Amino acid sequence: TVLITCECLFSTALIPAKMSLSHVENMPLGHSSPQGAQRPSWKKWLLYSTIVILLSLCSFSTLIFTFLPLKTASGPCIAKFGPLPSKWQMPSPEPSCVNKTADWRLKILQNGLYLIYGQVAPNTAYKGRAPFEVLLRKNEDPIQALTNNSTIQNVGGAYEFHAGDVIDLIFNAEHQVLKNNTYWGIYLLANPQFIP
Repeated sequence: TVLITCECLFSTALIPAKMSLSHVENMPLGHSSPQGAQRPSWKKWLLYSTIVILLSLCSFSTLIFTFLPLKTASGPCIAKFGPLPSKWQMPSPEPSCVNKTADWRLKILQNGLYLIYGQVAPNTAYKGRAPFEVLLRKNEDPIQALTNNSTIQNVGGAYEFHAGDVIDLIFNAEHQVLKNNTYWGIYLLANPQFIP
């Protein structure tokens, strides 16, 4: 998980940084420099400082995971709902870590670090009055809110859940999303073994 986290940090931070630098290159400057004078390469400084910060974050997360004993999940515990018409999909009739309670909703049966993933496809033809909002919730408290109805959005992240937590994906209005292109899933990454 640490390697995945570091890869995500690099891909999400460096690619936008490169994109923003390419936009800056094309911007006109307020004044011109004398012929032959070299401007300091602030772009390289920005890129190097971003890399140093990311490496520091990766090292810090590595230390945390080194000192926090984790037990890898004993067997695959995966559940996915959607896109419709598909319902809950699980490798076995009922994984040991979750229990499906309704469409778009399940109950956590085992403490652990979970990865939630998915996508929400807004219905651009929806003309109702309700503002667009999709919530990923834990025990009816939002842990992620999506409000952009112009493009398909990703939902999820890594979360620590406890036995008894109820996780669901809800829509502000029934027809705000294209459910044949919307889904979410959960995967048990590890069980923390805290020392008393």
